[in-house]
Amino acid sequence: MQPVSEVFTALWPEARCRNLLDDSLSSDLQAQGLTTTMIDRMVGLAGYVTAHGAQAILFTCSAFGPAIDAAKKALPIPILKPNEAMFDEALDLCEALGKPCRIGLLTTFGPASVSMLAELQEAIAHRDLPVVVESACALGALEKLNAAEASAHDQLVLQTAKTMPVCDVYLLGQFSMARTQTLLDNALQKPVLTSPASAVRRLQLALTSPTSGPITSSSPLN
Repeated sequence: MQPVSEVFTALWPEARCRNLLDDSLSSDLQAQGLTTTMIDRMVGLAGYVTAHGAQAILFTCSAFGPAIDAAKKALPIPILKPNEAMFDEALDLCEALGKPCRIGLLTTFGPASVSMLAELQEAIAHRDLPVVVESACALGALEKLNAAEASAHDQLVLQTAKTMPVCDVYLLGQFSMARTQTLLDNALQKPVLTSPASAVRRLQLALTSPTSGPITSSSPLN
């Protein structure tokens, strides 16, 4: 939850945020796969926060794409997948370059990599851009972060990025990876985008106007 809170504080402090955490979702996903029961569970979380006043929802785990799609269909408020805004920003950068581009997608949670890559490829196809995607998972990094070894996590992410072909823009797939943005910026000398910053920018643009009041957003996490 900390990466999300930090970005809201930095980019959109007027938003009132609340976090909803089901800390067994990731382990259950690994054990069971994305079953109908799991999808219903995610839609239930979204329904709960909507019923209690949320005006937008930002999901923060990349492994639940179909479940988030189901929530979007079921509820009347704006709902963002963790990475859709970041993908759009990356493709905007590629389009502005006006040449074939290479995007580097970095993750630390294996089950998220497949669904994220599929979502990114779908976005590329939709915009018909000449983009090649390189993806890599920093194995062991998430475990280091969960063990309060943040520096070791950061170095594993950096080492993994350096093993990839040089890319025009790098994407940090997990919200928990946002802490490494400056480290990678300095080392790679290329744009590095993070999920939470892109998502907060998208929500702020979508939900604020000169006459609007504070917006309450909710982030179901896992």
